[in-house]
Amino acid sequence: MHNPYLLLWLEAPLQSWGFDSKFGRRDTLAFPTKSGLLGLVCAALGADGEQKALLAEFAALGQTVVSFTRCKQAVGGVTKQDREPLLRDFHMVGSGYDDQDPWASLLIPKTREGKKAVGGGTKMTYRYYLQDAAFAVVLEVPIDKVETIAQALQDPAWDIYLGRKSCVPTDFIYRGTFDSEAAALEKAHSIAWQKNRIEDFRVLHGASGEADADEVFTINDVPLQFGDDKRYGDRQVSVINAG
Repeated sequence: MHNPYLLLWLEAPLQSWGFDSKFGRRDTLAFPTKSGLLGLVCAALGADGEQKALLAEFAALGQTVVSFTRCKQAVGGVTKQDREPLLRDFHMVGSGYDDQDPWASLLIPKTREGKKAVGGGTKMTYRYYLQDAAFAVVLEVPIDKVETIAQALQDPAWDIYLGRKSCVPTDFIYRGTFDSEAAALEKAHSIAWQKNRIEDFRVLHGASGEADADEVFTINDVPLQFGDDKRYGDRQVSVINAG
């Protein structure tokens, strides 16, 4: 038997899907990453630690992401509304704490060895977010785990969020289990239509032919191991813009 597909609806005022971020600058892709989505699944399951066996089962499975933008009325019909620009949030980390106070000093940035960070004192960080984004994700799931994961997404063991803990979903995430990707995508467009949204672009797992995709590139977002020592592998994705 072939694997089933879960339809996830990801909507929030802010989302952030990092893939190549450093401490001082934390970027976001324009769409959810595979590592971010499997992290969400693990949080729903209450699965901590490395989870190498679970992640290995998902490594080669498909994932299609469809980005939906708001509609606007125009002469001659409905058109897409311009996408909201990225939000840049400026953070001061470790500012104003007394390093002589044993409790306050815990909040001051330090190296892995517990020593003062290079340069010492306050650290400045820039964090980027997608605004008013909505995505449908069709996630291929091992058949023996689909019921457990579907239930966990409806009654998560831990809080789930869309990339970062400040990105709280504003609608139900789990939207059904389907026998085919096409059926899941049809349901996704039905949900989007009710919300006055239309397709902006979609991201396919793997490389499509040059004539079919607007862009094909490699991304390092396949989680091989979570926990303290996170490790990732590469995959190719194809981006197709809506007409």
